[in-house]
Amino acid sequence: MSQGMTVVEKILARAAGLPSVAAGEVVEPLVDLAMSHENAALVINQFQEIFEGTGLAAKVWDPSRIAIIFDHRVPAESPKTATNQKKIREFVAANGINKFHDIRGDVGGICHQILPEYGYVRPGFVVVGTDSHTTSHGALGAFSFGVGATEMASAWSLGRAVNIEVPATIKVVVSGRFPPMVGPKDLILHLIGLLTAQGANFKVLEFHGETIRTMSTSGRIAICNMSVEAGATSGIVPGDEETRRYLCEEAGIAEDIPCTLPDPDAAYVRTVEIDVSALAPQIACPHLVDNVKSITEVLGTPVQQIVIGSCTNGRLDDLAAAADILRGRKVAAGTRMLVFPASGRIFAQALDKGYLHDFMKAGAVVMNSGCGPCLGVHEGALGDNETALSTTNRNFKGRMGNPKSEVYLCSPVVAAASAITGVITDPRHA
Repeated sequence: MSQGMTVVEKILARAAGLPSVAAGEVVEPLVDLAMSHENAALVINQFQEIFEGTGLAAKVWDPSRIAIIFDHRVPAESPKTATNQKKIREFVAANGINKFHDIRGDVGGICHQILPEYGYVRPGFVVVGTDSHTTSHGALGAFSFGVGATEMASAWSLGRAVNIEVPATIKVVVSGRFPPMVGPKDLILHLIGLLTAQGANFKVLEFHGETIRTMSTSGRIAICNMSVEAGATSGIVPGDEETRRYLCEEAGIAEDIPCTLPDPDAAYVRTVEIDVSALAPQIACPHLVDNVKSITEVLGTPVQQIVIGSCTNGRLDDLAAAADILRGRKVAAGTRMLVFPASGRIFAQALDKGYLHDFMKAGAVVMNSGCGPCLGVHEGALGDNETALSTTNRNFKGRMGNPKSEVYLCSPVVAAASAITGVITDPRHA
């Protein structure tokens, strides 16, 4: 009798046209969606090389299955970036790629927010992206993972992901109700601390339990987004009623949405059980994401910059929670605060609800939707010996543009409470 399959094994079996697959096997699954951002310029170079000398036109296999979103350097900060963006626009037009989100306030934003918002990802999909945080889209029940420019060029030409080893799966079972001022970001930081940065290498984190079942899609995106920080190939929440609700109500999907579930006898290499009932706010300390401590261990650490936003924590509920704390209060003198919603749609919603007004009245700078402050490439760079407290997903040395600075990671409510005091502050007592 054959062994049951995990969610990802079922997805890969379908996509590879096989009755079953098992961890360690190598397959070439059909791709349901291929996503790039500005690094599509590199992919285009690799893609065109494939066709050199063949006499064939360099055309993508299926333009409806390719999404390109400008987000990492928007607006363009240099002639080189602007020229690469121009090159991508020309390629998009020549190939009829309609899932293209240019630098626009109404339809722009960070790629990992745009894909769910517009219903580009569905349960059971195989999604590849030229960005490590492509793991985010496992929140919608897809097998979603990052690839390099060469692998993406192959996907554009063949419609398949080449030489994919079926990953083993770690089952993560989460129980309990979050205490006040504790949420999904604290859960994923706690898990990364338990597993370490290499603890899930080449594996999938498959999330289960009552806490996950009652978690919003926004929270699920946060935990899948940061699964890669434990080394995971992907994080995934099996599709359920919340998945269907989000895709119908938020993304406007009208058709039936089938979900892929694991078999009861699926084989897992490890099971991790977490009860969040007594979980405190968590902080990832410099310079590694798995250097996680309870907030009580770092209280009072001075911070010069607070960042709220990103593909991890820039959604409407994140902004609402932060605005609730900051409303009617001021950012501490000597501390600057940057807020960047994850998409133009979220920016508009936060504007309508008054959250952006709350941030600005408090002294924060509200920025366009994009990745700038997370990377520090052209927005939000830190000075020498400065410290940032951020809701983003990485705190490696040199993150936010300066290897002589430090970055701590936290939830939106911790960031907001700390902005008022200028030091790392427990939101439960703010």
